Amino acid sequence: MRTLDRKLLRDLARMKGQVVTIALVVACGIASFVSALTTYESLRASQRAYYETSRFAQVFARLERAPASLAARLREVPGVAQVETRLVFDVSLDAGAGGPPAVGRMVSIPEGVQPALNALHLRAGRLVEPGRVEEVLVSEGFAGFHRLRVGDRLAAVLNGRRQDLRVTGVALSPEYVFAIRGGDPLPDDRGFAVLWTSRAGLEAAFDMAGAFNDVVLTLAPGVDDRAVIDATDRLLEPYGGIGAIARAEQPSHRFIEDEIRQNQTMATTIPPIFLGVAAFLLNVVLGRLVTTQREQIAAMKAVGYANATIGLHYLKFVLVVVLAGAVAGIVLGAGLGRLMLSAYAPFVRMPHLDFHMTAWIPLLAAAVSVVAAIAGAFGALRGVAALAPAEAMRPAAPRVYHRTLLERGGLHAWLGPRRLMATRNISGRPMRALLTSAGIACAVGIVVLSRWSHDAVGFMLDAQFRLAERGDATVVFADPVPPRGVRELAELPGVLRAEGQRVVAVQLRAGHRTYRTAILGLPADAELRRLLDANLRPIAPPPDGVLLTERLGERLGVKAGDEILVEVREGERPKRTVVVAGLVNDMIGMAGYMDGRALARLLREDERASLAAIAVDPRRAEELYGRLKGIGRVATVTEKVTALRAFEDTTASFILVFTAILTAFAVVIAVGVVYNTARIALQERAWELASLRVLGFTRGEVSRILLAEIGVQLVVALPPGMWLGYQASRGLARLHETEMFRIPVIVEPATYAWSAIVVLAAGLASALIVRRRIDRLDLVSVLKTRE
Repeated sequence: MRTLDRKLLRDLARMKGQVVTIALVVACGIASFVSALTTYESLRASQRAYYETSRFAQVFARLERAPASLAARLREVPGVAQVETRLVFDVSLDAGAGGPPAVGRMVSIPEGVQPALNALHLRAGRLVEPGRVEEVLVSEGFAGFHRLRVGDRLAAVLNGRRQDLRVTGVALSPEYVFAIRGGDPLPDDRGFAVLWTSRAGLEAAFDMAGAFNDVVLTLAPGVDDRAVIDATDRLLEPYGGIGAIARAEQPSHRFIEDEIRQNQTMATTIPPIFLGVAAFLLNVVLGRLVTTQREQIAAMKAVGYANATIGLHYLKFVLVVVLAGAVAGIVLGAGLGRLMLSAYAPFVRMPHLDFHMTAWIPLLAAAVSVVAAIAGAFGALRGVAALAPAEAMRPAAPRVYHRTLLERGGLHAWLGPRRLMATRNISGRPMRALLTSAGIACAVGIVVLSRWSHDAVGFMLDAQFRLAERGDATVVFADPVPPRGVRELAELPGVLRAEGQRVVAVQLRAGHRTYRTAILGLPADAELRRLLDANLRPIAPPPDGVLLTERLGERLGVKAGDEILVEVREGERPKRTVVVAGLVNDMIGMAGYMDGRALARLLREDERASLAAIAVDPRRAEELYGRLKGIGRVATVTEKVTALRAFEDTTASFILVFTAILTAFAVVIAVGVVYNTARIALQERAWELASLRVLGFTRGEVSRILLAEIGVQLVVALPPGMWLGYQASRGLARLHETEMFRIPVIVEPATYAWSAIVVLAAGLASALIVRRRIDRLDLVSVLKTRE
């Protein structure tokens, strides 16, 4: 073994505590990088494979009713490769579990064969027999929640008539990887079922013989979907088409794309913080190592070692530490990637959700760690090259101390000798103290960031489901009803209040910008569905004009007072220019709101209601929901608590995993920074501390001098760390914003308190370790060696 390599091993052994903590910080950074990328790769690979094998459609269109012969004209649209027409109806469904009826989406499939597009994957059972509307395949999520098996029965209201359904199989579809209805913010396996059944049976049940009301298409390679969508809309408009959408706007696909992009975002935002702290620690530790080995470096240069050889020796020290951390981080990241992927499994419905870690991920992780190592070591290596042998043979000049600001202010008597020593040492090396506090501030910021999503989502749910949507359930009518229908609903036992709402599919146009959404017409005195301003204060819908959500206003590039063109996508399809009356603070979805009477005037119809929000007496809820299941004009009923449970079963569980991982990583950073700071301070001041012991200072008094410096740096780091965490949360909120959600930047006081407690506890643990080393100082050996 070469001489310098033996020296390297001795240095690593002598500084093992610092080596381990730095390697752990590197491991955390690499683990967060690898876990996010592997989750991204695994979701993307599983999604791509499933879409290909199931022939997932690229364009989707809903309409009222069109003759089957129209399919031939759709096939003639330039760029269309394949067309499949279907029947799709939302029905009220009784799974026999009590509570409100579920929503069942019945989708026709060809007689006895798989659909040509959006093919089904059978988890259990068989396809339905031709012409048998009572036989259905059930979506896996709904079947799992309600413990449905092949042969079990359900009850549904089909076109006003109750129909018993028998489950012949459990299936998956690429169209419902997330079981989510259009307009709903989250998947809901409890309240939303997809039921595939015979086309002939649905034709008979809904009087749709020789017709269709839904169509899906695939395109030839390289074809622009926008041109195909425009042509499809022109063909379907006479038949009540509400506007075709591309795959990118399909609810399930959009949801999973948002999740995949968020993992990609995580891989580029969190790891740089860890690796930056690791580079800082490496710079401090290596700089300290070079300082303590000045005479050794001079001796090596004197006997003929070149600057490059000596620099490579110290670079090896850095690379060993960093590569050890990188290897541990890759292994840990693979485990965390599997954990994060398993958190998706309960609500991402694919035949296979397999973990993938392609070779480029660990290679890229190793390369990133090496770059961080070289960046951290650059300053110290430059110092090695600049060190002249003759100068290095002499001990480094002692630091020059000056009176601190506190002393100049006359407070030195109050400070006492021990505190005065601590403040002078900090002021003597302000840059080191500043960098140490910056490293600790990063740890504080990461703890704040780890809990921000929990605070923000809690605030968002409270604002949306308690301040804005105050009803207990939503009743959707099969067809819009006059005000009398809402009054009759309000008279049912268990209904405390009912408010009708008109929902109209529209396309909003502002200049060259367009967006397809819905406008909700609300009563002027609405209490169960309130609109909120930026300060969460309720505002009434204006008598004229339309209110837009803030994100929709940004999307269209409009503000209060501007005009937009409203193109209604149903009925007589009027087009009206409407003034934007203002913006509202809806954090879920992007829609428009109008006074119910104003919307009726825009549509040139009498006031009607598409749905009703109801307040329910909990003592009579079961009786009420039982009555609603038998009312023919009621299409679906959705209980608000169901949406909240859906969130808890999906996003909340993932947030908990994410929070736990980031908090653990933040503790590692805090320990790494504080421990290394304390160890370096002990090495630098061992002679001074030993001298104080000889002069009569006790072990406790000597320890407090050193630990006071660390305590000051910890306390100083807390405010900027909290500010840094808030700013990081703001940035992450922008990056995680999706079509359906705008996550607010809310950090509760408890989160700031928690971040301070976590970092201070890590600092205390590190201080106790250093205190033990101070107590075990060998005074004789320390005093014999003067740097």
